[in-house]
Amino acid sequence: MLIAIKGGTIMTMSGGTIQDGIILIEGNIIKEVGREVEIPPSAQVSDASGCFITPGFIDAHCHVGLVEEVNPVEGDDVNETSDPITPFLHALDGVNLRDCAFADAVQSGITRLLVHPGSTNIIGGQSVLLKSWAPSLSEMVYRPQWGMKAALGENPKRIYGKKDKMPKTRMASAALLRKALFMAQKNRDKKQLSPNDHFELEGLFKVIRGEMPLWIHVHRADDILTALRIKDEFQIEMVLQHGTEAHLVADDIAKRGVAVCLGPLLINRAKVEMREVSFRNAALLHQAGVKFCLITDHPEVPIQYLGMCGALAAREGLEENAALQALTLNAAEILGVEKELGSIEPGKRADIVIFEGHPLDLKSKVRHVLVDGLMWGE
Repeated sequence: MLIAIKGGTIMTMSGGTIQDGIILIEGNIIKEVGREVEIPPSAQVSDASGCFITPGFIDAHCHVGLVEEVNPVEGDDVNETSDPITPFLHALDGVNLRDCAFADAVQSGITRLLVHPGSTNIIGGQSVLLKSWAPSLSEMVYRPQWGMKAALGENPKRIYGKKDKMPKTRMASAALLRKALFMAQKNRDKKQLSPNDHFELEGLFKVIRGEMPLWIHVHRADDILTALRIKDEFQIEMVLQHGTEAHLVADDIAKRGVAVCLGPLLINRAKVEMREVSFRNAALLHQAGVKFCLITDHPEVPIQYLGMCGALAAREGLEENAALQALTLNAAEILGVEKELGSIEPGKRADIVIFEGHPLDLKSKVRHVLVDGLMWGE
């Protein structure tokens, strides 16, 4: 099936902005983009005159489906608090793909979401990259095991300290993370491991081998520096999650080429780690040369307000194009899927949003959303 979108302002995120352009889509792939694209007679044409067209937004850190919207008890599957080290858990096994927050996501222009386990455990399990919508529930799964979630800071010590169990301190949190990585590093090539030990360590083997990143929950500058030391010690790929005080140690982050999934920002100072929360932090990271994307941490910030976070970051000094990249291409690059997503260019998947107004204008409405070339709602 061929789809042609014509007449809008195409904000490609990789090749500038095209006025009165045409996007030709074949199946789930963008075939051509430009002003002189020939539209075949067989194409289904969508007139986007007067509209703005962007790649689908990507939320690189949320808990959609693990913390359900209307089932606060039955639908709370985000934290397994029986043990602080659980790398063998898969977030996908706890996600309710019928959670109504997925509809909130797609109708606000979000086409992909990275759903993480929570942050009460030092190692919480493996994250899952999902589509916000697909014709069937099983087709919503885009990358089933996509990185390992870890956490430092207040959450693990608060939960396990109440149980009189490690970690009670930041020292213990760092030590437990080091121990788990050390065990994986020393045993990754040993074939005499018991089936149980191999099962429990398999995900960490992938982290040690560089096959998946460690997504690490850190707010405060001291926790960020601890995470960076651990990255250096084990030479692993790491992405900082939240990074509320990342701007205070931006040089340390930038020189390692580490990225930050920044947020939640549309939130009050609900705990000691959030003291520095501000939309200005996005501009500070951009100025320091730190790659970052914006996140909601849903349900901390409802998923549908991701675009609003970009608008508010732009209001507080972030360049407009940088704000849009923080919702699209930067997120795709941080997630390692930039060859398929994040920009409007030939060969990429057709995740496309048509806005009735500039995407950073809070009055603008989403007219149409395509996820993998399929029009949501039709």
